[in-house]
Amino acid sequence: MDLSKLQNLLEEQMQWPADYHFKFVVKTEQKHEVLHHLSDHKNTEKLSKNGNYTSITATKLYHKSDDIIAVYKNVSKVEGIITL
Repeated sequence: MDLSKLQNLLEEQMQWPADYHFKFVVKTEQKHEVLHHLSDHKNTEKLSKNGNYTSITATKLYHKSDDIIAVYKNVSKVEGIITL
């Protein structure tokens, strides 16, 4: 993911403050690593059909794009994470 491009889009298209929705897919045994970074967000989880993967949707009110980019940087440290 090109975070500088994303930050430019956020600055151009968002009116601050704004709710931002993250969506990630991760192996179920690693979901706690992702949720650790999103502990102050409203989170919902959905298991895949076989339970091997969990999709996580996280929402929070943000006041600037820098904070959103920081979340992406932190969560990207989780091995195998898929960002949607």
